[in-house]
Amino acid sequence: AYSDLGYYIINKLHHVDESVGSKTRRAFLYLAAFPFMDAMAWTHAGILLKHKYSFLVGCASISDVIAQVVFVAILLHSHLECREPLLIPILSLYMGALVRCTTLCLGYYRNIHDVIPDRSGPEMGGEATIRKMLSFWWPLALILATQRISRPIVNLFVSRDLGGSSAATEAVAILTATYPVGHMPYGWLTEIRAVYPAFDKNNPSNKLVNTNSTVTATHIKKFTFVCMALSLTLCFVMFWTPNVSEKILVDIIGVDFAFAELCVVPLRIFSFFPLPVTVRAHLTGWLMTLKKTFVLAPSSVLRIIVLITSLIVLPYLGVHGATLGVGSLLAGFVGESTMVAIAACYVYRKQKKKRNENETAAEGEDSAMTDMPHTEEMTDIVEMREENE
Repeated sequence: AYSDLGYYIINKLHHVDESVGSKTRRAFLYLAAFPFMDAMAWTHAGILLKHKYSFLVGCASISDVIAQVVFVAILLHSHLECREPLLIPILSLYMGALVRCTTLCLGYYRNIHDVIPDRSGPEMGGEATIRKMLSFWWPLALILATQRISRPIVNLFVSRDLGGSSAATEAVAILTATYPVGHMPYGWLTEIRAVYPAFDKNNPSNKLVNTNSTVTATHIKKFTFVCMALSLTLCFVMFWTPNVSEKILVDIIGVDFAFAELCVVPLRIFSFFPLPVTVRAHLTGWLMTLKKTFVLAPSSVLRIIVLITSLIVLPYLGVHGATLGVGSLLAGFVGESTMVAIAACYVYRKQKKKRNENETAAEGEDSAMTDMPHTEEMTDIVEMREENE
C-alpha cells in the first residue's frame, strides 16, 4: 500500500492525482486482514459443499450481504461519515465477512467435524498430503488470481487509451457501474463447478458422504444446460428489453438517466458471458473430480494474453471506452473457456485410451485362462502316459 511499487501502480500507471492515489493506498492498507478472513470462509465453505450443505453456504452468503447493508445504514448515522467516509464500506465489508466466516465455521464444527475420519484409505482417495493438496490447488489459485486482476488491467488500459482525460474518467465510471449489474444474471454460474465433485459417483470421496446417490453425469449435464439457458434468458430480458437496464441502473445503482444510457451497450455485451462461463465451470468441476487441475493452468495464461491483445488491437478498430473494456473481457473469457475445453478433451482421450488398454489386458488374461487345460485333465493325461509305458 505505502511502498514505491504501490505508488507506481496506483498513482503513475492509472494517471490519478495525489489525493485519489493516497486514499486508494490507504484503503488497501485497511483491507490487509480481509484475505485471511475470506480464506477461512472459503475453506469451510468448500468442506460444507462437499458434504452437500449448500443451503448453509447460501445462508452464510446472504447473511454477509444483509450484514453489510445493515452496517452501512448504521455507520451513515455516525460521525464516520464526516471524519473518514472511506471507513464506512470497509468496516461494513469486514462485518459481513465476519458474519459469513462465523456462520460457516459453526456449521462445519456442528455438522461435519466429528464425521470426517482422521485417516483415509486408498478406496476413499488416499491420504491428503501437502504435496497432493498443492498440486491440486495451485492451478485453481492461478486461475482465480488472473480473474481478479483482469478488471484492474481493463480499467488501466481503458484509462490510458483515452489519455487520462475526462472521457477516460467517464469510461472507468461506466465500467464500475456496469460490472455489478452485468454480473448479476451470470455470476452464479461459476458455482456449477462444485456440482461434479459433490455428486459424481466416480469421485471416491463421495463414498464417505452418500452411498445411495442417484445423481449421474447425465443429470449434471442437464442441470448445467438448464442453468445456462436460464442465465441467457435473464441477460436478454434485462439488457435487451428497452429501458429495463436503464431503470435498474437508475433505481438500484443510483445514477442519472443520461449516464445510464451510456451503459446500455456494455451491458448488452455482458449478455454473451453465460456461454463461456458455463463451459468453463462445468468442465472445471469435472477435472476437479478427477484431480486433474494441472491441465487448467494454461487457460489462465491464455486469458490474460487474449485480454491484453484485445485491449491493444480493438482501439485500432474504433472501439474505445467501456465497450472496449467489456468486449476485451468477453474475449478473455472465450479464450479461457476454449483452453479449458481443449484440456478436458485431452484428459478424456487419455482416460478412454487407458480404459481400452485395461479392457484389452483383461480380455487377454481371460483368454489365457480359458486356453489352459484344467488340473484334473493334466493329471489324467500324465496317468495315461504312465500306463502306456
